[in-house]
Amino acid sequence: MDPRVVVFVRDGCHLCDEAKVLVAELCAELGVSFAFTDVDADPELRARHNDHVPVTFVDGVHHARWFVDTVALRAALTA
Repeated sequence: MDPRVVVFVRDGCHLCDEAKVLVAELCAELGVSFAFTDVDADPELRARHNDHVPVTFVDGVHHARWFVDTVALRAALTA
């Protein structure tokens, strides 16, 4: 089963580091599956999301770019 939340990230990105913490904490609290995917590991992902990481998807739908709004993410996951 695919994770409900997927965040595209890269090493050395401080916004990505912040997003990882926020997403992991919220998803653990709600019992929601999540995954982090390194955009630099896939040329297609790097081309699509290069300067826009972190990029968050919920249930396969684009949810946020650059910052994670935990209120909006919680609402999307509990709707």
